Amino acid sequence: MAENAVPRETVLALRDAIARLERDRPSGSCLSRWETEGERAGFSASGRSLPMPDVTGQDVTRQADVLPLGVPTLDHAMSGGLPLKGLSEIRVAETRDAGAATGFTLGLAALCQARRKARGELGPILWISETMAGQEAGEPYGVGLSLLGIDLRAALFSRPRNLQQALWIAEAALGFSVFSAVILEIRGNPARLGLAESRRLQLRSLGSGVPVFLLRQAGEEEASSAHLRLLVRPAPAAPFMLPDGTMLTTGIGHPAFHVIAEKTRAFSPVDAYLEWSSHARRFHPLDPVAVPLPANAADPFTVLSASVGRPGGAPALGRVMAFKRAS
Repeated sequence: MAENAVPRETVLALRDAIARLERDRPSGSCLSRWETEGERAGFSASGRSLPMPDVTGQDVTRQADVLPLGVPTLDHAMSGGLPLKGLSEIRVAETRDAGAATGFTLGLAALCQARRKARGELGPILWISETMAGQEAGEPYGVGLSLLGIDLRAALFSRPRNLQQALWIAEAALGFSVFSAVILEIRGNPARLGLAESRRLQLRSLGSGVPVFLLRQAGEEEASSAHLRLLVRPAPAAPFMLPDGTMLTTGIGHPAFHVIAEKTRAFSPVDAYLEWSSHARRFHPLDPVAVPLPANAADPFTVLSASVGRPGGAPALGRVMAFKRAS
């Protein structure tokens, strides 16, 4: 048994090679940060050169792999910003919040596209929507996408018939590094999208350098290979400032979101309020205390109007104390 044991150096080399592929270092590794047993043994990750530390001691390659959102609380929880490589999940607990999660995801995609365009690249965005998810949340609207900052000349929308086709399209698209981002919109927690499928998306994204946003409607928390999972809820918009400097308290302001970082490198969930500026094409921190709620926020009446010739809602249920005798 002892003769067939794997040498400790080989195990450490394999472990470090896998960690480098996943863009992460194993906790408690006794190997050096810049020169490891893995590289000396020939287990290099795709032939990439070693990252060199800057004057502050931070990883230069790591800084290039994240995109700061401008919200300190959220950026700190995400270790500097949004990961530009790998699988990130954005979910909503209820279908009625799908619009907020979609707007937030498209804002992230717009930032990724703007980053590509700054380098002189076209940077198209691919949005893959499952049939059921599209029927519940609606079809994309070109004017709205343009207002969010998406270049419609470099935006592709795919509506596959089932989840299997959606996964195939996503994996095929991640074989090319021309996309700024790939959005995969699904509904619920389908059995066809488990750890194995999310692992394939994660590895494909790491290989091509294209971020994948898994937009999950009405889904619960589940184990996946995503390094980041965010829960998005709608938030009240802040007063809008007019060109003359006055505040517009009535009307529609910037889109606002309540983002809860459920799965990050932080020790506990972190939540933040932020808004998306359609003019500046960026996120801004939002103070929820300073946002006044409308006077009719707590509406005691029914949401829908009463039907003609019928009662406006279900009658109030009282406590049944006893039933009459049948005979």
